[in-house]
Amino acid sequence: MTNVGSFNSGHGAEAIGFRRLKAVHWNLEAPRLYEESLRRNEAELARGGALVATTGSHTGRSPKDKFVVRDAETEDQVWWENNGAITPAQFETLYQDFLTHAEERELFAQDLYGGADPGHRVNARVFTELAWHSLFIRNLLIRPEREALADFVPELTIIDLPSFEAQPHRHGCRSKTVIALDFSRRLVLIGGSAYAGEMKKSVFTYLNYRLPEVGVMPMHCSANVALDEAGASALFFGLSGTGKTTLSNDSSRMLLGDDEHGWSSDGIFNFEGGCYAKTIRLSRNAEPEIYATTERFGTVMENVVIDPVTRVPDFDDASRTENTRCAYPLDFIANASTTGRAGHPKTIVMLTCDAFGVMPPIARLTGAEAMYHFLSGYTAKVAGTERGLTAPEATFSTCFGAPFMPRHPSVYGNLLRDLIAQHAVDCWLVNTGWTGGGVGTGRRMPIRVTRRLLAAALDGSLSKVEFRRDPYFGFQVPVAVPGVEAQVLSPVETWTNTAAFAETATRLVAMFQENFKRFAEHVDAEVRAAEPSAQAIAA
Repeated sequence: MTNVGSFNSGHGAEAIGFRRLKAVHWNLEAPRLYEESLRRNEAELARGGALVATTGSHTGRSPKDKFVVRDAETEDQVWWENNGAITPAQFETLYQDFLTHAEERELFAQDLYGGADPGHRVNARVFTELAWHSLFIRNLLIRPEREALADFVPELTIIDLPSFEAQPHRHGCRSKTVIALDFSRRLVLIGGSAYAGEMKKSVFTYLNYRLPEVGVMPMHCSANVALDEAGASALFFGLSGTGKTTLSNDSSRMLLGDDEHGWSSDGIFNFEGGCYAKTIRLSRNAEPEIYATTERFGTVMENVVIDPVTRVPDFDDASRTENTRCAYPLDFIANASTTGRAGHPKTIVMLTCDAFGVMPPIARLTGAEAMYHFLSGYTAKVAGTERGLTAPEATFSTCFGAPFMPRHPSVYGNLLRDLIAQHAVDCWLVNTGWTGGGVGTGRRMPIRVTRRLLAAALDGSLSKVEFRRDPYFGFQVPVAVPGVEAQVLSPVETWTNTAAFAETATRLVAMFQENFKRFAEHVDAEVRAAEPSAQAIAA
């Protein structure tokens, strides 16, 4: 076997059982990974210098193909209602089959950090079959200094072999695709999918399992920091499509990260060293910072269609998928943090895309209300985004990231509530969805309104205005905000049919109530009282 690059031979490929590998390329940087990707016909070069790869039939994550080993350590720790289980024996069979499949192949290895806080980071060693996957994960995680690689000892190992096909009867999985996590052995196996996002989310899942044990809150959120002397930070929780990346990428503030963070006794810290931004309908005018990364050497673009002659990307072309992406190092963004760390947040924003058009553009939350909406994780799918979907459909993804939560949501909810109380954090619920009616009759909440309200929330001025109690959801809503039409702040006034508004709002409240039944026994009376109330509506 040939070893290429920098690595610690005492903890190399042989240490985890690889046999008869043709070569291992260790910690290659972008130029070499470009050469290998292009030589192997894994990817193409776009005008401007980005590397463009396609992921075949898997253009997104496969949450139903994700499994956790159920053993003595995890039996009472993992939320099995939300996580598929396989036995230790099934995982061992899968592992040995992975090792056999890798024989006589060349692999790429990257030694990286998950977590900008040295006290809470994980040393992750990632073996990939594809060179562009190695560049992707190098972009997304944190790269150690070259001199630190000689002493690098992995805590977590990921093996990603897209050409491997799992056997459900043999491996205890569901299909030919498998993402298997053994928390006890600190090992992740990814097979049958070329979607690179599985790697980064596996690191996130591992940290979501490990960090609560030491009192650190792992979060699916973006974060930014004020540029003044106080340097107050803010968190933006949200599911895909709610504006988490767009709203945190603000030229007037420093970007900490766009997707995953931890909150410890010392403050907040980014888990990653890069960004994984959606590019569908990406505009140079609307999102200039992100657009600029697509024209840089080192960026990896997934499933973006490029002109075969000019190699210019067509970001409006969704023929491969709506989920086109670009992955780039955080330092490609001019106003990005160089440390990935900041103090305790002053503000928390929970983003929802309400396709029913009945939620206000912003609402102030108490600590109990924040925990309620965090556990609910509400947004809505829009008709046309999925086959057979003809009307808005409520979606509740607890903690704004259920697929990545190995522990019960109450673990994360209680951690968040305690931190909010301890640090007197202002909490807001922001609707980036529809106003004046639902999809088809209303309009999307104007981005200028959202940005104006967020600016007021972040500078503290919004807390000083007059508020009213929303009759359906119970939280406090501003009555008037300078620069924002008063009508927009009162959703019912934006509808021409008030009876239809009442019927729609009541229906959404009932959805919240039905969804929260599974959490009711895990929270206290104050959080239960934060639920939207049918009695309040009747009154």
